[in-house]
Amino acid sequence: MRSINLVPQLVGTVGLIFIICNLPGPWNGYRIAGLVLTVIGGAFLLTARYQLGSSFAVKAKATELVTQGIYSRIRNPIYVFSTLMILGTVIAYQRPKFLLIPAGLIVMQIKRARVESRVLEEKFGDAYRLYRSQTWF
Repeated sequence: MRSINLVPQLVGTVGLIFIICNLPGPWNGYRIAGLVLTVIGGAFLLTARYQLGSSFAVKAKATELVTQGIYSRIRNPIYVFSTLMILGTVIAYQRPKFLLIPAGLIVMQIKRARVESRVLEEKFGDAYRLYRSQTWF
């Protein structure tokens, strides 16, 4: 079941990589840096999504407190690495006005993370507070 649930993230990651590789124009430092960030972000996003397993939900809910793997260091790695992927894609496009996209995404992710934090704290109490004190974002 886990692998089926990874399909949207995998398709999105491969799609962004395909777009970057097929952009018109020469390969330069921005395009290469953007591709590297997109690949790294995608790899870690897929890893985080796999490690979250059936606890993944679009709307915040508390089914299990996942604290293993990437989640042992970062509370919201899906937000962090999806933003890194988008930032990489924007850098590869080399259009500074597109930087508004990851900026807006960061604001949205912070708001979502706060909602999730409240939901998890209500359900798991001290265990979540301890986990939160030992992790980043």
